[in-house]
Amino acid sequence: MIKLESVSKHFGAYTAVDNVSYTVSQGESFALLGPNGAGKTTIVRMLLDFIPPSEGALTIHDVPVSNPESRKTVGYVAEQHRIPPHLSGREYLLRHASLMGLTGADAKSESLRVLEMVSMTGQEKKKASAYSKGMKQRIGLAAALMGEPELLILDEPIAGLDPIGIRDVRKIIEHFREQGGTVVLNSHLLSEVEKTCETAAILYKGKILIKDSIHAIVKENETLEDVFIRYVERENE
Repeated sequence: MIKLESVSKHFGAYTAVDNVSYTVSQGESFALLGPNGAGKTTIVRMLLDFIPPSEGALTIHDVPVSNPESRKTVGYVAEQHRIPPHLSGREYLLRHASLMGLTGADAKSESLRVLEMVSMTGQEKKKASAYSKGMKQRIGLAAALMGEPELLILDEPIAGLDPIGIRDVRKIIEHFREQGGTVVLNSHLLSEVEKTCETAAILYKGKILIKDSIHAIVKENETLEDVFIRYVERENE
């Protein structure tokens, strides 16, 4: 579904992403791991064509990401997702529906469908200013799930959430996976990645150190955190 071929991104003399190549298959739940500043969000921004690569090629379903057709079946939740405080959850979702070309009864029906998926039915008329961070994140996921996307790209979706909020987001992701969806998750919360994803890549200073199934990466009596620290420390020797 996703393919990166020798992708680099330079900002002046600074290289944020350095010759990265990997693929993500249909139905795969993939985590891109790394400390802050490793280049995770830069890769997401290139996948969504917010910024162009300096070198290399990125495709979704074999369509170059510079072509808007590549994003027709993609849902996205940004790091530090924001909802205008004066909008209710319902109003926010109806705006998304409008951007998708849905109006009237179709827009209302789709909004109600995704609200139920994220357990926000009955809360949709409250203003965003009254929502907790977890509620705002669920509304962001609802917006990303509109139109039944095949691919969800989630950039630090559980950062700053309390344990209940983390559990709720995990359940939404698990339900999406059960329906055959593909997930790309950027995170530095490694214990959650182990519960949510099948494969992972460790990114450090813009380079992929390893990409494999989590089962293959994590050895007996190890955690994903142990593996991550080992690879990063090796790079710093």
